[in-house]
Amino acid sequence: MTVDPKQAAQKARTLSEALPYIRRFHGKTVVIKYGGNAMTDPKLQRSFAHDVVLLKLIGINPVVVHGGGPQIEQLLGKLGKKGEFVQGMRVTDAETMDVVEMVLAGAVNKDIVTLINQAGGKAVGLTGQDGAFIVARKLLMPNKDKPDEMIDIGQVGEIASIDPTVISTLEQGGFIPVVAPIGVGLDGESYNINADLVAGKLAEVLRAEKLVLLTNTPGVLDKDGNLLTGLTPKQIDALVADGTLSGGMLPKIASALDAARSGVKSVHIIDGRVEHALLLEIFTDEGVGTLIRSK
Repeated sequence: MTVDPKQAAQKARTLSEALPYIRRFHGKTVVIKYGGNAMTDPKLQRSFAHDVVLLKLIGINPVVVHGGGPQIEQLLGKLGKKGEFVQGMRVTDAETMDVVEMVLAGAVNKDIVTLINQAGGKAVGLTGQDGAFIVARKLLMPNKDKPDEMIDIGQVGEIASIDPTVISTLEQGGFIPVVAPIGVGLDGESYNINADLVAGKLAEVLRAEKLVLLTNTPGVLDKDGNLLTGLTPKQIDALVADGTLSGGMLPKIASALDAARSGVKSVHIIDGRVEHALLLEIFTDEGVGTLIRSK
């Protein structure tokens, strides 16, 4: 077999470029929010699973938090229900909560665990109900039209507390935790929590080196579609105020900002439609997507 010298040189440069990052992040935790096309395209699924396993093999501790919006919508449609959203949050009545648990804790979580295990990893699936490690309380949304009123959107939760013991134990045992964003209330009631918010809070509690949010866009874009990076909280506030950031991007941005302000060293919003986007972000000088700074 003949080796192309140019291709060989390129591979050598890539490995050489990755070495300082491998050294820097060895033993550190990286929390990854897994969503969008990366979850539904078989080729991207395999790429993601191999990336996560590689991180673990070289001594980095990946923790995966996943969503499942399209899968939830699909099952709701089969049941004759239409999903509703308020400021990027899913309205969750009791019937919808049953669907959320069935999809997130059941089908989606187990699929991701299987993918990672098939790629050579040791993944374990769990929800915030396991060991009550994510304690939640009901989330009330502010009414934009009536500032004095709050909107009840059902069994949607905000995070009251996270106990990292379960995750830390799994990491030390060589396992890759895969977390479905369902919390439990003090009364035992289940709560649907936005996966971006769970990923952000988990990154804070675990003192993660990085929080990486996979999306269906190249990152944070301005109104002309140009990629923005190196953003500060002040710049992000301005983008929200002028309407550049809205809808489903709002929970991502809120999660990213809270994590950055709470000690997570770097937060990245990257394009999950790019094969091996995770490795490109962590191990190359250019990276991909949007970097959010703490200040």
